[in-house]
Amino acid sequence: MKAAFLQFAPQYLEVEANLDYVAGLLEGADADLIVLPELFTSGYFFKSKDDLAAVAESVPDGPTTRRFEAWARATGATYVAGLPERDGEAVYNSAVVVSSEGFVGTYRKVHLFYEEKTLFAPGDRGFRVFDVQDRVGNAYRLGVMICFDWYFPEAARSLALQGADIIAHPANLVRKDCPRAMPIRALENHVFTVTANRTGQESNGREMLTFIGKSEICDPVGEILLRADRTGDHLGLAEIDPLTARDRQITAHNHLFGDRRPDSYALQ
Repeated sequence: MKAAFLQFAPQYLEVEANLDYVAGLLEGADADLIVLPELFTSGYFFKSKDDLAAVAESVPDGPTTRRFEAWARATGATYVAGLPERDGEAVYNSAVVVSSEGFVGTYRKVHLFYEEKTLFAPGDRGFRVFDVQDRVGNAYRLGVMICFDWYFPEAARSLALQGADIIAHPANLVRKDCPRAMPIRALENHVFTVTANRTGQESNGREMLTFIGKSEICDPVGEILLRADRTGDHLGLAEIDPLTARDRQITAHNHLFGDRRPDSYALQ
């Protein structure tokens, strides 16, 4: 199957313009799985709670999920994309998973970064793995985490222990260390990872953030199959076999998960 990331610079608060721009970038994309950045519809560095409230939307009946459902029906691809999700009085930094069968599920970001902690409610559903298929009907298991979740090894490990073959990772990275860390997350869990970062700069009126690009796809032995530049739009595709992630036999005597010793990890 073909896995892909889409890297670009969203316009702040311009939901329809961002959706239209993405539609152009994805025109004719030959991919089974496409991962888009965190908060790609809205921009990231919100100037106020009012700005966030203006672009937050419900899932799955909001405009972004509905549009992805139409794209997925037309292309057969599965999409993972970040957006601000409104649920009652709370707003979550979320990622939706949409396939040709329709809306699959939502992940709400567990580890909030920097000023996100003043704006978003922390994820309340834990880490989730979804059963999906490629365009010819081959099943695989897709885990999702968002941006700063990468900093916590428990995030990727919990997805791998639930059987994830691929971890989709929508991101708005400003720290330069994540592209170095994701191959390790792939290696230590023997999974494929697809990180979709954004580019450009954004100001909240008090501070400017610069996003580092470098979206990447890593394989289960920690090799970087593809990495984007720091700047510019990039639809990156790599041919992968997600089922190869399931062979976690390290040697004839060692298994990645079978050799775990949870009884020895408890804090004294």
